Formats: sequence, structure tokens, C-alpha cells
Amino acid sequence: MTGLTSAEPGEIPARSAAEHCRELVRRQEQAGTGGSQAAVQRQHARGRLTARERIARLLDKGSFTETDAFVRHRCTSFGMAADRRDGDGVVVGHGTIDERPVVVFAQDATVFGGSMGEAFGEKVLKAMDHALKTGCPVIGLNDSGGARIQEGVVALAYYAELVRRNVRASGVIPQISLILGPCAGGAAYSPALTDFTVMAEGISHMFVTGPEVIKSVTGERTTVEELGGGLTSASVNGNAHYLAADEDDAFDYVRILLSYLPSNNAASPPRYHAPADLSVTPEDRRLDCLVPDCLNQAYDMCALVHQVLDDGEFLEVHERFARNIVCGFGRVEGASVGIVANQPLHLAGALDIDASEKAARFVRFCDAFGIPLLTFVDVPGYLSGVQLERNGIVRHGAKLLYAYAEASVPKITVVVRKAYGGGYAVMGSKHLGADVNLAWPTARIAVMGAQGAVSILHRRALADAEDPEQLRTELIADYERDVATPYPAAERGYLDAVIPPHETRPRIIRALRAVRDKRRPDPQRLHGNIPL
Repeated sequence: MTGLTSAEPGEIPARSAAEHCRELVRRQEQAGTGGSQAAVQRQHARGRLTARERIARLLDKGSFTETDAFVRHRCTSFGMAADRRDGDGVVVGHGTIDERPVVVFAQDATVFGGSMGEAFGEKVLKAMDHALKTGCPVIGLNDSGGARIQEGVVALAYYAELVRRNVRASGVIPQISLILGPCAGGAAYSPALTDFTVMAEGISHMFVTGPEVIKSVTGERTTVEELGGGLTSASVNGNAHYLAADEDDAFDYVRILLSYLPSNNAASPPRYHAPADLSVTPEDRRLDCLVPDCLNQAYDMCALVHQVLDDGEFLEVHERFARNIVCGFGRVEGASVGIVANQPLHLAGALDIDASEKAARFVRFCDAFGIPLLTFVDVPGYLSGVQLERNGIVRHGAKLLYAYAEASVPKITVVVRKAYGGGYAVMGSKHLGADVNLAWPTARIAVMGAQGAVSILHRRALADAEDPEQLRTELIADYERDVATPYPAAERGYLDAVIPPHETRPRIIRALRAVRDKRRPDPQRLHGNIPL
């Protein structure tokens, strides 16, 4: 006879296909639950979602395909052999956001506290390799107790392996980290290497050393929130690019952020249909009144940024950190652009250490992924002070010079008001390779402000004058009329045009059309040596 036969006496009957399918379903259900029900309840009680709940809210509905769901740890020490749950504390796979492919891994705090061990690490590395191979963004959702103590040095090895993958992927695919729970010790360095880090208020913590250890070593008292909570990370140390109100807000920010970015460095950012309008609108004419008559009076540079972008939509990055400079993404004629702008509302828009590093990092990201740069300038120069000098403002300030000089994407600069000293040079000047440089008639381009220049240039005349203050006033007026204007720079070709403020938006559109496809041959080298 052919086909299946009954088992012989004494033999174990073969399992039927239906039984195999039932076993698969049972294993799938078990793997899909993560930790115990009690662990899930504890996670919810902390105000946090589980790993799979987070993935479901982040990705397009029904798009997630999980991989390696049945992977288990291999540790037999410390009683671990009896607890070998599927998944091993991390959920990995791929799906879509706005129908664009992404790779995602989410640490599962309900399984071994989301701690990293060997199998956990292998899953994440495999996901990173898949993202690199397919050229799609990778998103990590971090909520972990750190290295799995039971697995010792193996756990540490996989943190280092993950860092190596982060470095390999840097500038090739966008890397985004969401901190949605604790992220401490060695675990914090991988998110720090990614392009953007998003935290959620009240539930996110990111630091190297916890308050207890700091107290035992230095005697200093602090709290988790003060040390590395969301607000501290977003506004004080700059570890977080965005502080979300809650997890859903964090997911929304990431989805919007990805809408401005290409999938990889060989692709173009998404482009949306936007009707071309080069006519000057009533809203454009409001820019004619943006800059106050008083040179020392502040105004909001974001009003100009919103006006030149499609529908006024601007996604700011690092909004709470180094607020004297503004960085973020928008669109012009439906295509992504990166914005860098001095903000006179904070420190008069002067550049300090934090602002230099914030802008340099952003410029380099845009350059790596082919996103044109728009720079709006109102800078009195680099901030001065004994502590700043001791902290290395020369070295840190040079990072922004390096970033602009290195960038080969289209670069368009508009000088709005002050452009003094080194601030003129660093903020997208023609001399650092900007393609189109424009200025408003309110621009003041000089080595320094008129008052300081007059005090140096005419110190003898002022000392000998019968009425020094009257002479000072006259000399300042002469300096501002003859020297601190945009016209000497325009005469030398350092500016391509001086334009009325209401023409800024149409002139930027025309400039981007002219330089979007520019090419620049670079000398062959492994890489430059940015002053870190």
C-alpha cells in the first residue's frame, strides 16, 4: 500500500499535520504575549506600553512582520535554564510608516526587564544588518534594565557590537532612538550615536551613572529626573532632540520626522506636490516689518522661517536646547530642506559651545542625506567669557566651521541683520562654499558692531575731542552708513544680491531650483578630522 500507514506495535505514532499546526499556533501565541500577565500589568501601572503595543502604534496598521520570535537565551547559570521564554526580551521585525519600509526593534521590559544578553543582541544585530542591506531607516524603542548580569561579558560584547553597527550605518540610513523607559550605563551610548533621540516626559531616563552610585562616589545628591530625565536631556545636556508629552506624541514626532528624510543616503527625500507660486503675497510683505529699527531689539527668527516654508510647516529639532540657534526641517516646493537660523530672542543669537555643536551635528546630517540647507543669519559673533574660553569655545566653535565647509549639498544663506566677526564667516558664508548668498538691506556685515569699532578706530580722536559723545554718535552713524552695510560685501561678490525682505520666499525658491542638482568633486580621502 502507498501513503501513510499505522504505527507498528510499540512505536510512537507520528504527529499529524493538524497537530503540528496547533503546536505552531500555541508557540506563536506564547511568543506574542511577551512576559507574564503580572509583568504586563506592572508595565501599564508605570504608564508605559508594552513592546508590541508600541510597535503597533508606531507603524502602519497591520504592516509589522516580526522576525526571530522563537529565539531563546542559552544561559544555564543562576537558574536561567528553567526560564527560557520566547523572544528573549526584545521584539524585532520590519514594517512601514506612511507605506515606506522601516526596521524596528523594541526592548521588552516584561521579559527579563528588557535586559540585553547574547540572543537578544543577535536579534538586534540581525535587524540592523537587514536595515543596512535593504537601505531603510532603523528605529529602536529603548526600555531596558541594561546588560543582563547573568550572562556577564557576553552582554557587554553585544553592546559594543551594536555600537559598531550604529557607526557603520551612520550617514547611510537614518537611525532614530525612542527612550521610553530607563536607558542607563552602556545602553545609553548606542542611542547617543543615532541621528535623533526622542524621549517621553515622565517615563524616560537616560544617563551613564545612577544617583545611588554618584552619591556613594562623590557624595552629591540628585534624583533620576534631575540626572537624566526627559526635561534635563532635552534642555540641559542636549541628549534628547525632542521631549514628547507622552508615547503617542513621541510616535507622531517620529512619523513626521521620517516624512522629511530619505530612506538612505542614495535615495532622495520624499517630495510632495506643491503648486509653484513666485508672486509676493501679503504675508510676504509682513517681513518688511520683522526687523526692529533698534539694532539691539530682539525679534523671533521663526517668523521668517515659517514664512518661507510650504504652508508654514516647520519641524524643529533640539527645540529646548541651545535656543540661541534654531535647527529643523521644512519644505520648499514640496521638497525637504534643513533650516539653521540664529535666534535673537536668546543670547542675542550669539554662538556658544552648545549652539555650535547643535548646529554642526544638524548640518552634517543634512549633508549626509542630501538635504539642502537654508541659513538665516543674525549673529553678533561667538559669545565671549572666561569660562567659555576655558571650556574650549575655540575648539567647539570650529566644529560648525568644519561642518559648513565640508557640506556639499545646496547651501543658501540669507543675512537678515547682524553678521559680525567669526559669526559672519561660520554661518553659511560664501567663503565656506555657500551657493547663493542673499542679504536684506537691514544687514550689518562687519568685523564688529559700530560702537566697538569706533572705540578702537577713533580712540585718539575721541580722547582729544571737546565733546566725545557727540563725536562718537557721528562716527557711529558714519560707520553704519559706510561700512556696516551689505553693500561692500555685494560689491566684492560675497553676496549674490541684496533683496527686500518680502522677496525672500520667491528668491529662495529660484535659488533652490538653480542648485538642487549641483555636483562637487571631492578629493579622495578616508575622512577628514573634525575637531572633536
